Order: sequence, then structure tokens, then C-alpha cells
Amino acid sequence: MGIPTDMRDAWVSHRKKSSSFMIPSPEEDLKFLRSKMCTQEGVREGMKSASIACVASAIPTLIAVRTIPWAKANLNYTAQALIISAASIAAYFITADKTILECARKNTRTLYDKSA
Repeated sequence: MGIPTDMRDAWVSHRKKSSSFMIPSPEEDLKFLRSKMCTQEGVREGMKSASIACVASAIPTLIAVRTIPWAKANLNYTAQALIISAASIAAYFITADKTILECARKNTRTLYDKSA
């Protein structure tokens, strides 16, 4: 089941040999660094947004469970956690996606302006 060891070793050595001939261009390094910065910025902004959404959804949920009779009877701890985490997860992914796309657009415009 799987690749025999001698085939695997031959494939790995072939990959190492072929990759030594490739020299990355400075432009590719810059593109990689810019994309990494965009991703890090997206994660940072997503975490900020998720923490705000967590607090903004936790307070009303916990108050409702303690004061509204229907919520008290029907929303157990798991339901409360799902409500809060769903809001946080949605806020994280939406914000991270928008931030990464905005950063990528900005980088593309910068490259276009330099070439023009």
C-alpha cells in the first residue's frame, strides 16, 4: 500500500536535483512577500472582527437565555455556544476575505502604476 521506498527515494532525489537549477527572480520574491503580508493582515483583521462579533453576540444571547421564557426552555449550552461561535466564525472569514482581496487589489494597482 503506497509508494515503494526505492521509487519514493528516486522521486525525492530527482525533485531535489531539478529544483537546484531554478533560481527565483526578485519579482517572484516580492510577490510572495506581498501575498504573505496580505494574508497576515487578513488574519489580524479577521481576529479583531471575530472578537468584536463574539462579544456582540454573546451578550444578547446570554441575556435572552436568562430572561425570555422560550429561550430559557429551548436554548441549552450547546445552542448558545453555536450561536456565538457562528457569528464569530462568519465575521472572521468575511473580514479576512475582504481584507486579503483589498490588499491584493492595492498591490495590483501599485504594480500597474509602476509599469505605466
